[in-house]
Amino acid sequence: MIGVPLSKRTWLHKLPAGFKLLFIAGATVVFFWVEDPLVLLASLVLVLLVYFALGREAVLRLKLFRLMLPILAIVGAFQFLASGPAEALASVSRLALMVLLADLVSMTTPMIAMMDAFLPVLRPLRYTGLDPSQLALAFALVIRFVPVLLDDWLRRREAWRARGCSHGSWRLVAPWMAGLLRIADRIAESLDSRGLRPR
Repeated sequence: MIGVPLSKRTWLHKLPAGFKLLFIAGATVVFFWVEDPLVLLASLVLVLLVYFALGREAVLRLKLFRLMLPILAIVGAFQFLASGPAEALASVSRLALMVLLADLVSMTTPMIAMMDAFLPVLRPLRYTGLDPSQLALAFALVIRFVPVLLDDWLRRREAWRARGCSHGSWRLVAPWMAGLLRIADRIAESLDSRGLRPR
């Protein structure tokens, strides 16, 4: 549920961050109880239409979800063997829905707005010695950077295949992890320079 925000402001940007987060929480509960695959598929089509309504940049982001296809295939195969085709289709549609909705919120919600939405929920934790603002920042960073990391892996894998290596993409794990550590260092330095990281 973390990603690079859209460069162009859309109608979805105008909705409050708290409302969007509550909507996702409510949708997660509702879709968990929905078992009709046709209803879930119809909902998935509606979410995809929202992507198209947001413009070309949002549609291009759907390429990131190619990484999810193996996971969806595994989940679908397991559910097919355990409960039949209807449950398999429902499970795959439900999982895809949750990820797409999360990305919609991530790419249309500024980090500051997301932090402000988390703060009221986290504020009671200050009585335990925790800093709610630091926790809100941590949540916002996680939500923001997951798709970024997925995109980095996708680019590395495409470069690997462009060199004629169709197999053995597991060899990319080590350089990918090294890249993640470099990103983490840059984020930490940026937070330190702004006085946002606790000492």
